[in-house]
Formats: sequence, C-alpha cells, structure tokens
Amino acid sequence: MNKNRRPIYNILFTVITLVVFFGISLWISEVLEVRSLIHAMFALAVFLISLYTNGYIYGIVASLLSVMALNYAFIFPYFKFNFSIPENLVSAIIMLIITIMSSTLTTKIRQQDMFRAEGEKEKMRANLLRAVSHDLRTPLTTIYGSSSAIVEKYDALSKEQIIQLADGIREDSQWLVGMVENLLTVTRIDNVKMKIVKSPVVLEELIDSVLIRFRKCYPNQEIEINIPDDFVMIPMDATLIEQVVVNILENAVQHAVGMTRLILKVYIFDNKAFFEIIDDGCGIDKERLDNIFTGYFEKKDAPADCHKSSMGIGLSVCASIIRAHEGSIMVENNPQGGCCFRFFLNLEDEGNEQ
Repeated sequence: MNKNRRPIYNILFTVITLVVFFGISLWISEVLEVRSLIHAMFALAVFLISLYTNGYIYGIVASLLSVMALNYAFIFPYFKFNFSIPENLVSAIIMLIITIMSSTLTTKIRQQDMFRAEGEKEKMRANLLRAVSHDLRTPLTTIYGSSSAIVEKYDALSKEQIIQLADGIREDSQWLVGMVENLLTVTRIDNVKMKIVKSPVVLEELIDSVLIRFRKCYPNQEIEINIPDDFVMIPMDATLIEQVVVNILENAVQHAVGMTRLILKVYIFDNKAFFEIIDDGCGIDKERLDNIFTGYFEKKDAPADCHKSSMGIGLSVCASIIRAHEGSIMVENNPQGGCCFRFFLNLEDEGNEQ
C-alpha cells in the first residue's frame, strides 16, 4: 500500500472497527440481554486494531475509546461517565496490556518480514552478479580476441577474414548492449522509489512495436500472431512491457533448440489481458522451472567457453516488470513439446504508481 495512504487506512480501520463492535455490543446487551460478553467484544476489537494497523498509537487510542465506551454504555449508571468505579480502572489496564502486547507482536512480525525480504533481495543480487559474470565472459573474450587479431595480424588477414572478425565484434557488442539494458531495467524496477506510470496503450500498436524491434535482430524468424479482433486498451508502461515480450521472444530463438513455430497470443479473460509466448522447441529442464525468474540458475555441464546466454537475466527483468505492473508471470512446459510463457496485465488501472 502507498505510504501516503497508510495513515488514512489506519484511521478508517480503527473507527470502523470500533463502531461495528460498539453496535454489536449494544445488540448483544439490548436484544440478548447478555452483558458478560461486552468486555470480550471490545478486547477483540482492540486486538484487531493493534494487529492490522501500524505502530502503537492506533491500538492505544482504540483501547482508551473502548474503555470510555464500556463506561458510558455498558456499566451502571448507563449512558453516563463514571470513572470512580474500580472495575473501570481494571478494564482500562487490561485493554492497555492487550494493546501493547498485540502491537509489539505485530511490529516484530513486520520487522521479521522486512528482514526476510531484504535477505531475499540480497540473495537475488548475489545470484544476479554471478550470472552477469558468467554471461559476459564469453562475448568480452570474443571481442578482445577478434580485435587483437585485426590489430596484430592485419597484413596477414584477407579482407573477408577482417570483415568476418568485425562482424563478430558487432554481433557480440549488440548482445552486450541488450544485456546492459536488461541490467539497468532490473536496477530501475527494484529501486523502492521507482514509480510505474501507466497510460492506456492500444494492443495492436504494442504488438507492432514488438515485431519491429524483434525483426531488427531476427529478420528471418517467423512469429504467428493471435490477438483479439476487438479494440483493446491496456494500462501499462509500453516501453517496459515491450521489453518483456521481446526478451521472451529472443529467449525462445536463442534457447528453444529444434523450434519450428513461435506464437505470440493475447486474449482477454476476467478483466485481464493474458499474453502467451509459445514455442515447440526443447522445453525447459524441470529443475530450472522453479528458479527461472530469480535472475540466476545453475548452468550444469557448461564448459568454460560456452556460448553467451542471458536467459536468467532477461527473465528476471520480465518478472520484475510484471510485478511492478501488479501482474503475474509463469512458465510451463507443453505436453506436446516446447514451453509457454504466460503473464497478465489488469485492464483497469488501480493507480498510476507502484
């Protein structure tokens, strides 16, 4: 929840809870004529307020208001304040103890959750660093080797050989640029101050932009497009969502061995836009499926000079972007072969920021 809205939520929750429990207590007292449960009802109200609000102040205020409500409406003389009765002082002390214990417990739980989240984030950063070190080694080595060969053996190389080496440098440099863009996106999305500004985007325009960007790198790869015929507007950061779709398409081309079909499908269901990227390639190893969006997975049996691979980095970017859009992303292997990446975006924007 937005930090600016949290105090409003706390105040409303406190007021509504007290009013509801006060009304229930009146009903129990007047209709059922049972007054022994009133203290328990207000104790429960104070506990809930302490549990679902931040800090101590709302629980303490709720306990004081509960004591006043008990004194005014449920303790003789009725509908008058009288704090000279020892029972009222005992009720106030009990309420305050419940409040302090509940607030302390919930505060500790929230702190533990925060520490756990920070630990997971640090683990992800460490995994990301290992993946980056692994994935950047091969193209940098290739660029260094090719450029050194051109400089040191220029006279001994034919024009075709020089062009071939230069083309390899250009290809690896282009791959490195894409990797850096992905890393910058991860940093941007994971920044707690990052705000996703959504604006309505026409689905067909998004798909056109994706295809233009994808075909610059893979002009010979055919993509089957299946989108609704209806006019569809989706709230999103178009640049980021475009990057998600392109990343997944590029991963299919690079890693789906034996792929003959690549499908981009979009459909509307339950007020959500579902995107699916489907291939009929080799699929993904089962041990990798659970960790594929974490930013790093083990590359077993990979030699030191293995081909460059940015699968872990790119999919970590995709997951971060979709989470920032309040959506969800998943992957599964198809029974007939290949795999399907699926994510959804809400068709109604619940706010312009994350």
